[in-house]
Amino acid sequence: MRIAVDAMGSDNFPVPDVTGAVMAASENNLGIVLVGDAGRIRHALDKHRVNGLPIEICHSSQAVTMADRPAVASKGKPDSSMHVGMRMVRDGQADAFVSMGNTGAALTIATLFTLRRITGVKRPAVSGIFPIGNKIVILLDIGANTNSRPEWLLQFALMGQIYAQNVLNIPSPHVGLMSNGEEEGKGDVLVRQTDPLLRNSGLNYVGNIEPKDVFGGQVDVVISDGFLGNMLVKTFESTSRYVTRLIHEEIRSDPLSLLAGAILQPAFRRVRRRADTFEVGGAPLLGVNGVVIIGHGRSNARAVSNAIRQAARAVEGNVIEAIRSGVQTHPVG
Repeated sequence: MRIAVDAMGSDNFPVPDVTGAVMAASENNLGIVLVGDAGRIRHALDKHRVNGLPIEICHSSQAVTMADRPAVASKGKPDSSMHVGMRMVRDGQADAFVSMGNTGAALTIATLFTLRRITGVKRPAVSGIFPIGNKIVILLDIGANTNSRPEWLLQFALMGQIYAQNVLNIPSPHVGLMSNGEEEGKGDVLVRQTDPLLRNSGLNYVGNIEPKDVFGGQVDVVISDGFLGNMLVKTFESTSRYVTRLIHEEIRSDPLSLLAGAILQPAFRRVRRRADTFEVGGAPLLGVNGVVIIGHGRSNARAVSNAIRQAARAVEGNVIEAIRSGVQTHPVG
């Protein structure tokens, strides 16, 4: 298997991107193609023992930054590491592409310039994968489509269920529609119009859900429009950081708490690890003709390595062909 990795993606590129790629290559025997400025990549690789590892470099003369507007970067930087990496997937030179870079640009480049949409898919969806309790939950859409239509959300549910089954190894994932109440008939116009489509879809749909149902473990796949999904994800991430900061402040507040905190450090580390999205690394852009995993710009090397593993699992799960087949089986108007 050959994974193309955007070496210019993270906020601190190329060090976390290259280091994570080396970790993935050494721990999982994956072929890696680092795409980006060849000189900077080689400089970063020189700090690691890479003899015998299946790592290659593919030079690209441009890089998409977090400050770039997606439309401008997509058209104005045709030799960016994102363009080059996704073209490798399109042309069969790589099995998947992984980037910690600009999500909007990745979406635009994949959809309009390189991979294109899977036939029958109305809109691709950006997803998020989160460790919640003892399970993994996939949320989509989390930002690609702020103004969605009911038939789009139906397809998001289908693609999310397929990914949960084929990649996350959840045999019969429960699908829920995010709303302001569990009762049938709650929600805005979009939710009320989507609910009957999901009820008649043949998917394992449990109905409307609230955030408490997500954190309570009642669902495996959470569906919403991109605006609501993006707000939910950012709230989850900021709440995690806020609670962590509060715990650290209280532990340091007096000598007794400091002593207790020292004793409980192993438990705190386990809790932090269980809630850490870097343990997943990245999440798929679903609906395009190729495996694309997108991670957070502030990702460290461990997150990059885990994102590469996520890409490998998506390839092994044949998720693109499964979605293609599923869309044909569940056509929407």
